[in-house]
Amino acid sequence: MMKITFNVDCTPAEARAFFGLPDVQPVNDMIVSSMVERTKQNLDTLSDPKAFWERAMATGTGNMEAFQNMFAAGMKASGGSDKK
Repeated sequence: MMKITFNVDCTPAEARAFFGLPDVQPVNDMIVSSMVERTKQNLDTLSDPKAFWERAMATGTGNMEAFQNMFAAGMKASGGSDKK
C-alpha cells in the first residue's frame, strides 16, 4: 500500500474556482450588512431583556411553552434532570 499526500497552498476563493463552485462572497456581504443594519435598528430591544422577550412573544414565532419544552429537551440531552 502506498500513501501519497498533496499539500495545496491556495485561498478559499481559488479552491472554489478550481472545483467550479460559485463565488458566494457578494451574497455573504449582503447578508452581513443586512444583519448589521437590523442589529443597529434594534439595539435598544436587544440590550433590554424584557423588551426582547415581549417582542419575541408578540411575533407569534415563539411562546413560553415552546421555550420551556426546548430548554427541557436540551437539559435531557445533556444528561441534566428535567424533573421539577
